[in-house]
Formats: sequence, C-alpha cells, structure tokens
Amino acid sequence: MKIRTLIVDDEPHAIEVIDTFLQQFTDLEVLGRCNSAIQAFQLLQQKQVDLMFLDIKMPGLNGNDLLRSLKNPPKVIFTTAYSEYALEGFELNAVDYLLKPIAFDRFLRAMDKVYQSFDQKHASAVLSHEAPIGDSETFLYLKVERKTIKLNINDILWIESLRDYVKVVTADQVHISKQKISFLEEMLPERRFVRIHRSFIVSLPKIDSFYGAVVEVSGHELPIGRNYKQDLQKKLKTENLHFS
Repeated sequence: MKIRTLIVDDEPHAIEVIDTFLQQFTDLEVLGRCNSAIQAFQLLQQKQVDLMFLDIKMPGLNGNDLLRSLKNPPKVIFTTAYSEYALEGFELNAVDYLLKPIAFDRFLRAMDKVYQSFDQKHASAVLSHEAPIGDSETFLYLKVERKTIKLNINDILWIESLRDYVKVVTADQVHISKQKISFLEEMLPERRFVRIHRSFIVSLPKIDSFYGAVVEVSGHELPIGRNYKQDLQKKLKTENLHFS
C-alpha cells in the first residue's frame, strides 16, 4: 500500500528538501506540492491524502488553521522554522514536529512515527547484534523501537547506504536502519550477496541483468563501482549467472 503524501510550504526550497527525502521511500507517493494552505485545502477536497507535511507560518491561512478546518484530516507532520509553534502543533494531534532546517536523521525518526501510527511492518530499525549469518540461516532480526522484526534474507533485493543509515529493500517493504552498510556486509552470506558499490549491496539471485556499469534489480538500475566490478563478475560466473 502506498502512503499518499502531500507537501505544503510557501518556500520552494523547503518543498524540495522534503521531496528529496521522500524519494528514499518506495512506499510513499507524493500527490501534490502546494505553496499555500488554500491550495492544499482545495487539493484535499479532491484527493484522499494519508500524510501531510505542513508548514505552519504561511501567508493568509496558516497551517494550524488549515488543519482545524478539516473534518477528516490526514496524519500531519508540522514543519516550521519557529519552535514556539511546537506545543500548538502537538495539541492538534500532529504525528511529529520538524524544525527547519530539517536534518535527514531527524526526518527518519518522524517517518518511524508515521509507520508506527499506520501500524505497518515498515519501520526505522537497527539490526540486532547477532552472530554473522551462515548459508543455512535465512533470517535477519531487525530491532524496531518496541519489537524485533524477522526478515527473510531471501526477500532482500538490495541494501543502500544513506549516510549513517541503510535502506533494506524487499519487493514490498523498505526498512530504514541506523547502521553502517559495512556491518550488514559482514552479516550477510557471501554466496548470496555482493557489494557492487560503496553505497550498494545486491542479492545475486535477484539480479535481472548486468551491463556496463549498471545492475538491474526488479526494474531498478543500480550503479557498479569501478573497484567492485571484478568481484561482481567473479561471483556471477561462480553462480553460473552470465550477462553481457
């Protein structure tokens, strides 16, 4: 299920920042980018929105007033440069409150609250510090705030580094973990996974094609780093996976 999302801010740069962050999540769909509360109000009458990033201080109708005007408001994360609005925002049952300029790690914590509120299996997580996984073991245990999620490694398509975080991608889920990609590389069985770039690890059986400096996995093109290409070719040959 896609989380239908709306960004509302009178500053183009602020919209761009949030939009860029949201592109890291494959289970979110941005339905609109509005530069005023009135524009957002009109869009909300036409489309069903699940999550709204809402600036508070805007010309004309402000974010708080917009939220009060809605009979069935979506979940809201307030964004503003003015910390004095925080209390009022939480009184309106906002999921979270982000102070500009928004840092990526703080944004991820807000998204974790969103996923928890939707009661989905997507969650910001950290890997439990278990012993490295052998070839016969097929699960990773991802520690989420109040629970641990069991993830079948056969479902993993690829893992991507996001600064101090990693994104673990499966066919229908994305898990964000505050962890170094090198840690996961040590945890995963070498026969099934290969590092193709300083920012990417892919599952060998999930590779659809390989050409030039690109690997295709489930319709997504992932870059191959110059220093990783030889190892990739060797592993593909060992596993009898031949690509041009």
